[in-house]
Amino acid sequence: MPKRVVTGVVTRDKAAKTRRVEVTRLVRHPRYGKILRRRTVCTAHDEENLSHTGDLVEIEESRPLSRTKRWKLLRVLTKGPAGMVAALVVGADTDEANKTV
Repeated sequence: MPKRVVTGVVTRDKAAKTRRVEVTRLVRHPRYGKILRRRTVCTAHDEENLSHTGDLVEIEESRPLSRTKRWKLLRVLTKGPAGMVAALVVGADTDEANKTV
């Protein structure tokens, strides 16, 4: 049986090797027919700590790794805003960063 693969956004990266990923889906209301946005929160295992908050990631279903972890990180699809801000700060010139206004 093939494992499920879903795409979601990392919402928490504070724990080592663990990521909280929100997977959103659209469902139709049974009576009124309005399209509603629903979300599922998955806890995924990230062995190399590649993903960070705001990243769009692909996760795969796996065997239970802990009490709550049932998913593994496959790959980071796009970096989120938090990753881009960190890259800008690292790349900034030290004199420019220490300048007071």
